[in-house]
Amino acid sequence: MSKTYHIAVIPGDGTGPEVVAEGIKVLHAVAGKAGFKLNLTYFDLGGDRYLKTGEVLPEHAVDELRKFDSIYLGAIGHPDVKPGILEKGILLKLRFELDQYVNLRPVKLYPGIDCPLKDKGPEHIDFVVVRENTEGLYAGAGGVLKKGTPDEVAVQESINTRKGVERCIRFAFEYCRKRKKMNKLTLCGKTNVLTFAFDLWERTFYEVAKEYPDVKVDYAHVDAITMWFVKNPEWFDVIVTDNMFGDIITDLGAMIQGGMGIAAGGNINPQGVSMFEPIGGSAPKYKGQNIINPLAAICAGGMMLEHLGEERAGKAVEQAVIRVTATHLKSLAAGKMGMTTTEVGDLVATYVTEL
Repeated sequence: MSKTYHIAVIPGDGTGPEVVAEGIKVLHAVAGKAGFKLNLTYFDLGGDRYLKTGEVLPEHAVDELRKFDSIYLGAIGHPDVKPGILEKGILLKLRFELDQYVNLRPVKLYPGIDCPLKDKGPEHIDFVVVRENTEGLYAGAGGVLKKGTPDEVAVQESINTRKGVERCIRFAFEYCRKRKKMNKLTLCGKTNVLTFAFDLWERTFYEVAKEYPDVKVDYAHVDAITMWFVKNPEWFDVIVTDNMFGDIITDLGAMIQGGMGIAAGGNINPQGVSMFEPIGGSAPKYKGQNIINPLAAICAGGMMLEHLGEERAGKAVEQAVIRVTATHLKSLAAGKMGMTTTEVGDLVATYVTEL
């Protein structure tokens, strides 16, 4: 009997529903080929719902989402909603409530995609960032005193626990070992200035490293990381870092792999439900035009399959995407692909059935 995976789908805002539709098209194609089934349940969460009801995330939604094998997300962000309301109320709340303590971001340049770095190709850009996802500056600790006055004080605290740091680092070691590329894990931090938080990160990193003698380890300041992403991206295999630094360096990673149109990520709880998404925004200016690039959402679907244990199916999705980037697309940019959103999805779906 074929296995059935129960997937919660949050199409979200802007072009989110469009790219999710193409991702689901590909997921169904590869499922039919690989012999498993997908049972999809859609959740109406995002800006439109908030504008109609004033409700960001219903109280029962998190408990419902816990019951699924995985979550597939399109995008959150609406031009008529003040920044921060949806991001904190949906994205961050889901990550925290579902304890998705790792943000996993592959940075890989596919054939046929223009790289902004001189003399760098697919053989140079293939690494993964493991970002702590539920602590740090994003924990929401702090406050404001005398707001709106000349004496205003704003405090934002970075919360780092031994438990949170260690489980993220341990995930990174395990992932590096499983990846079997360079067997090299780099800690990204700022030990020379952030001496309290990154003393904890550094001590934990080297203590855990003793359990993984087969993995080479090194350290780099975050500012050095940003330079070396541009100058020598081939130096990196797996990088582990805190929430804030991870947020910044993964956007730089997206640019050197070709842009937001190809960048996918996962919010991982290894013992619970995880959520997969394209890392770009909702791009509302392209909504309904059938010109947005769906490849990041499709790649996120492939990551989801690998996480669920369907590794061959997930790799087939990636190989189909590579075939499309190498031979069909003129550009990754919206409106410049030389194809419509649905045509790109159709091509990938066709290719996965041939692999």
